[in-house]
Amino acid sequence: MVTFNRVILAGNLVRDPEIRYLPSGTSVTSFGIAVNERIKKGDVWEELASFFDVTVFGKMGENCAEYLSKGRPVLVEGKLRQRRWETDGMKKSKIEVIADNVQFLGSKGGGTSEGPKGAAPDAGGDVPGEDIPF
Repeated sequence: MVTFNRVILAGNLVRDPEIRYLPSGTSVTSFGIAVNERIKKGDVWEELASFFDVTVFGKMGENCAEYLSKGRPVLVEGKLRQRRWETDGMKKSKIEVIADNVQFLGSKGGGTSEGPKGAAPDAGGDVPGEDIPF
């Protein structure tokens, strides 16, 4: 049996990134994005927003924490992971995106710009996406 788990989302940050460190020293950065979709109901187009939690590890996550802020547009590539836990006897779960690439879009102010896309100018070499043809 073959399985496949890959997701690509483009949206805007709904909160500033939060960074923390594992006991091993690895950084873990998390943020949320909103992805809008236009759907037609009868003769009227409506905006439907979906919200996704994103987790990024290591240098890429550190760049996200340093350079991203609420409202900034991003393109996120990664996989979906379900987390499960129990609180007060109630089983809970949520699906989050574990990102292996975050492409910074637009400008720091949240608008779009014609400047180069990608992480910070000195992103440490592990910024995939420089070979994306668009």
